[in-house]
Amino acid sequence: MKREDVRKNAYSMPLTSPSYPRGPYRFVDREFFVITYRTDPDALRAVVPEPLQITDPVVKYEFIRMPDSTGFGSYTESGQVIPVEFNGEKGGYVHAMYLDDDAPIAGGREIWGFPKKLAQPTLSIQKDTLLGTLDYGPVRVATGTMGYKHKALDLTQVKASLQAPGFLLKIFPDVDCCPRVCELVRYNLQDLTVKGAWSAPAALELHHHALAPVADLPVLEVLSGVHILTDLTLGLGTVVHDYLKTE
Repeated sequence: MKREDVRKNAYSMPLTSPSYPRGPYRFVDREFFVITYRTDPDALRAVVPEPLQITDPVVKYEFIRMPDSTGFGSYTESGQVIPVEFNGEKGGYVHAMYLDDDAPIAGGREIWGFPKKLAQPTLSIQKDTLLGTLDYGPVRVATGTMGYKHKALDLTQVKASLQAPGFLLKIFPDVDCCPRVCELVRYNLQDLTVKGAWSAPAALELHHHALAPVADLPVLEVLSGVHILTDLTLGLGTVVHDYLKTE
């Protein structure tokens, strides 16, 4: 294989059998279950990287079901997003994500820098309850519950909240394990249609685990629970800060 062919095809590993196709990536009937809770501000300060700024001591715990996604198939993920500001713009810093499918783990980490690890999240309807769970191996680390579709929400407001930018810390090591890429990445959801959104009473329980430390951001008070059904495209990112450049 010639050098120019290597360069042309080097968008994913392995070179001759990529883990996922080229983007963009479209999601149909993507379902969000998001519990917003108050947490320890000192715990937040310990995990949110500068130059991002914490706005409030809250966390959004997410269970997301993706039954129809371009190149990635059908999978579920779960994790934590922290509301932040960057240069005065409000958005969300993706702190942790756990999912059950290799292709979006590889693509999420390689392209954007999503902090994805392999685990077993679920999102389901159990009679009158929306149920989200996260297991790491045989250990239950998160359980979220919410009443099913109690109150319809304003779709315009929900769409605006989903269009806020997301921020990621993209890290690629060099062959000596020093960072070769260490960047703050900004991304947005595009071509977004909100098909429905609801609120209801919600509860969240987190358990400590050495390799899935979601409970390091403890639940002090549950503030809200929302359930959202969407179609969207996951936009490719832009680098907004390079940690390896001398300021």
